[in-house]
Amino acid sequence: MEKEQNENIEEKKTSQTEEELSDTDTSLKDENNDKDKALEKNPEEKILDLEDKLARTLAEMENQRRRFEKEKEEAYEYGGFAFAKEALNLIDNLERSKQILESDGNLKNTEALKKTLEHLNIISKDLISIFEKNNIKPIESLNKKLDPNFHQAMIEIEDNQKDPGTIVQEIQKGFMIKDRLLRPSLVGVSKKAENKDQKDEQNKENLDKK
Repeated sequence: MEKEQNENIEEKKTSQTEEELSDTDTSLKDENNDKDKALEKNPEEKILDLEDKLARTLAEMENQRRRFEKEKEEAYEYGGFAFAKEALNLIDNLERSKQILESDGNLKNTEALKKTLEHLNIISKDLISIFEKNNIKPIESLNKKLDPNFHQAMIEIEDNQKDPGTIVQEIQKGFMIKDRLLRPSLVGVSKKAENKDQKDEQNKENLDKK
């Protein structure tokens, strides 16, 4: 009898526990359903989201199109940049050849030298003309103020007739391809000649200090 009572008590406890768990599950499900309903967007909000995503996509497509157009334009405009830079060696070699011939004592003041230099000058002018037709133009340097964007100073030359920083010698001609620097001009710039008396006096002062 006592055993049966204990079994009944255990069954009641088990039943109560199952009912409590069932109530808990139901409560959790209700809470989750409430959250889902709260997170669910109404049609107007969904439309706004879609419009925003569409606008972002179109903006990205437009940016890509502009980048492509810019790259295509640069490839067309400056595609021959490397070739043009190498081709400048032809002009350099012509200038060197002229200088070598002019400094040759055996050829000085001869008719052969005169005719050779004339031919070399014609070839040089033709080359520059071909370059200019392809938007490759020499940089004007002589008697201009030194501009680091276009010129590279190699030496300083004393000259009281020119303002300091004026280009008085062109060592190697520079070129532009359209609005881009192909290579800078290598130049010599003027500087004020030092006063000899002032220099001697300064040297004397330095010696006295020692």
